[in-house]
Amino acid sequence: MRRVIATYISSALCPGFPDDYRNQGCEFIFLKGCCMKNKALEEKLKSVGSVFRLPGTFYSYAVITDGNVNGTYKINYRQPDKSIKTYVAQRINSYVFKDPAGIMENIDLVTTHIRENPDWKGVSLHFHHTEDGKNYYLSDDDAFWRVYTYVDAVTYNTCDNLDILRNAGVAFGEFQMNLSDFDAQKLHTTIPDFHNTKKRMETLFRHVEEDPCNRVAEVWEELDYLSSMREVAERMSLMLMRGELPLRVTHNDTKINNVLFDKKTGKALVVIDLDTVMPGLAMHDFGDAVRFGASTAAEDEADLSRVMLDLEKFRAFAEGFISRTHHSLTPLEIDTMALGAVTITLELASRFLDDYLTGDKYFKVNYEGHNLVRTRCQLKLAQDMWSKYDKMCEIVHEIAK
Repeated sequence: MRRVIATYISSALCPGFPDDYRNQGCEFIFLKGCCMKNKALEEKLKSVGSVFRLPGTFYSYAVITDGNVNGTYKINYRQPDKSIKTYVAQRINSYVFKDPAGIMENIDLVTTHIRENPDWKGVSLHFHHTEDGKNYYLSDDDAFWRVYTYVDAVTYNTCDNLDILRNAGVAFGEFQMNLSDFDAQKLHTTIPDFHNTKKRMETLFRHVEEDPCNRVAEVWEELDYLSSMREVAERMSLMLMRGELPLRVTHNDTKINNVLFDKKTGKALVVIDLDTVMPGLAMHDFGDAVRFGASTAAEDEADLSRVMLDLEKFRAFAEGFISRTHHSLTPLEIDTMALGAVTITLELASRFLDDYLTGDKYFKVNYEGHNLVRTRCQLKLAQDMWSKYDKMCEIVHEIAK
C-alpha cells in the first residue's frame, strides 16, 4: 500500500476530501483516486460506523499517528447534499486499559457534568451510541471501539507561542474547575496506581532484578539517577497516602496535543482524550502538561543537548492554569506545583524504562530502542527541572498571589 505522509493535503488533489487537515500530524490514506486501499481496515471502519449509525455514505479515512496507546482514525461520510461529515473512531488498547467499559462510563459521567454546568461556554465532546444505547462497541474480534464527532480545530505537538500555551493552561484549569464539585469517588479507577510514583518505582526495580529481556546491563546510568531521585519522585505519593493532598477528578494525560484550539483565534475549545480520567492529584495534571508543553524538545528527542525546561513556557502555562484554579487549590497544592512537574517527568522516565526492560509491551514504539530514547530524554528534562526547581516555585507563587 502506498502511503502519503503530510501535514496538509489540498482537497484539489482528491476532490471531495475535506480541506481541514493542516497541522494535524496525520498519515493520510486516500481511498478514491489517490492511494491504494487497505481493504481490511476500510471494511472494519465501515462496520464500526454502521454500528454507531453514522449517517451518509462512507467515503475515506485517515490514520492519526499522534498518541502512544490507542489506534485512532478520521472517518469521512458523504452526506446526501454531497458535503462531508467527519468523525473520529478509536480502537482502545485493551492491553493498557483493562476496563474499557469503565472508561466509557467515566467519560459519560464527566462530559455530562460539564455540559450541565450553566456557566460552561465551551465545546463538549459528543460520543455516539449504538442501537442498544452504549457509547462503545465490542467487535467480533474482541476489539473495543468508540466514535465521536470530529471538532474542526488544530492541535500542537510542540508550540513556541506563549499565548497558545497560556490558553492550554486555561483549558486544563477549566477542566479542573468544572469538575471541582464532582465526587471523584464515583469514577472507576480504570488503571490502578496509574500515578502512584512510589509503586511505579517499586515495579521498575523489581523488573531490574528479574531482567526478563537481558537489557539491564545497558541502562545502569539511567537506573543510578532514578535511584538517586527516588525520594523526590515518591514524595507526593506519600503526601497523598497521609491525606495531605486532596483527591480530585483529574485528566492524567495533560499533554498540549490533548487540547483542541480554534484555527483562527488560538483559543482552547475542548480537552480531549479522556481515557485516563480518574481520581488523582491536580498537581500531576499540572506537572504532565509542563513536562510536555514547556520542554524545548519532543519527549523522544535523541539529541539530549536540545532537551531542557523553558521557563517562559512554564510561566505561560502556569498563568493560564492558576488563573482558573487558584480559588480551589489548597496552599499545599500550590506549594507542590513545581514538584508535580519533576515527579511526573521522573515517573514517565521510569515507565518508559520499565517498558523497555520488559519487552516494549505498553507504549507504541517506532524503532528498536525507542523506549530507551524516551527514557533518556525524560531523565535529561528532569535533571534540568531539578536545577531550576527554586525558580519554578518562585514563578508559581508570584502568579498565585
